Amino acid sequence: MVELVKIMNFYLTTPIYYSNDAPHLGHLSTTIFADIIVRYHRLIGDNTLFLTGVDEHGEKIALTAEKAGKDPQTFVDEMAIRWQKYWKSLNVQNDIFMRTSDPRHKKIAQELLVKIKEKGDIYQGVYKGMYCTGCEEFKSERELVNGTCPEHRPDQISYREETNYFFKLSKYTPLVKKMLEDGQIDLIPAGKKKEILSRLNDDITDLSVSREKVSWGITLPWDKSQTIYVWVEALMNYYSATKIYDKESFWPASVHFLGKGNNWFHSVIWPALLLSCELPLPKRIFVHGYYNVEGVKMSKSLGNVISPDDLVGKFGVDGTRYLMCASEPYFEDFSVSKKWFDEVYNNDLANGLGNLVSRVSKMASELNISHKSDNDFNAVLEKYLDIKKGFEEYNLLSVVEKVRELITATNEKLNKDEPWKLKGKEKEKSLKQAIDKILEISLILTPVMPATAKNIMDAFCREKITATKPLFVRLVS
Repeated sequence: MVELVKIMNFYLTTPIYYSNDAPHLGHLSTTIFADIIVRYHRLIGDNTLFLTGVDEHGEKIALTAEKAGKDPQTFVDEMAIRWQKYWKSLNVQNDIFMRTSDPRHKKIAQELLVKIKEKGDIYQGVYKGMYCTGCEEFKSERELVNGTCPEHRPDQISYREETNYFFKLSKYTPLVKKMLEDGQIDLIPAGKKKEILSRLNDDITDLSVSREKVSWGITLPWDKSQTIYVWVEALMNYYSATKIYDKESFWPASVHFLGKGNNWFHSVIWPALLLSCELPLPKRIFVHGYYNVEGVKMSKSLGNVISPDDLVGKFGVDGTRYLMCASEPYFEDFSVSKKWFDEVYNNDLANGLGNLVSRVSKMASELNISHKSDNDFNAVLEKYLDIKKGFEEYNLLSVVEKVRELITATNEKLNKDEPWKLKGKEKEKSLKQAIDKILEISLILTPVMPATAKNIMDAFCREKITATKPLFVRLVS
């Protein structure tokens, strides 16, 4: 009797990013990490769905469009094309590019708000407090530093008083806290979970879910003078996308990928909204840290910003994807610099993997060796369970560290065997052992550097191996 293997659905989302500007390093890292994990799940046989997109509403977008001399819709249409082209250029294979200005999303967001209101979880009230335009949210005193938002310019925060509609967040936070503690909401890594649980010990205020003075947004269905708070309807895109694109079998999401600044919204507010709607909650939330430059926050005024274009222009697409993994701020923020990226590229790719492939292919070409590999991705993962664990836990930094060890070990064995001094079968045996290791490494790196991995496999799995061109050109300072 043939045993049927159940194919699992795997639905991963990135945040949908504010489309008021070009992608920065934070957007790049989250999206590259996500693409790598989705590729991993495709390779192990899962049925995958990968969503990214743009958050197109709110005061910040309207102001940026005005400065550009364009109406908001024209502005976001142009930015959406720009963002989609950008991810395609980085070999990001998303299935859905979500836009919150899509009329279908607007309709679903309104329906969800009506459902929450009909349950008695929305009431009208007056909000008085400090509002940050950059964050598109009201700020409590505990969130301010010297009266300003630590994430944005001082001129982006001001006192506001307006009539809004409020969601009874405080009604649901005890249950959300319990679900986090019990692991029903799997928030990783543990440090990010600890931060949220600590904040949930404070008094929780209800959430303003509408704006009185923001015209560029989705109209509140029962009060046309108000628009839905941009963060609320943006969170709803993860669910609305599955309905819009006939992918409802993928809900709930397998994992939301996000940076630490979005943790509260995704780990507390979003589950609370879903509980009110009586919808299933996401299975896992992965929160990574930020990048800084030698311990200092990136800032245009300080001139220390490292842009994605800088990296891609210097290291290529696959080189950039690898460097993102090598610097993954998994547990905490990661300090980088242009010099750091140069050194890792040279050490790991030019001198490490690239040199290994070059020297082995050259010696193999001189022997007229042919080779084929019986390994596949799953077989290699079963051999290196620590690497499999790294992919499963999204710890791509650990995957890179293990690959470094494999490259080093392969080089050391070559130096010990000295195949350049051997002849005949002994030389062929030594080189084929090295080739097998190189092919294992290329399979492991397939989600990380897909084009490079294919080039390596094409170079060695053939009737006659020929010397390869350098995979990565060494940088000379």
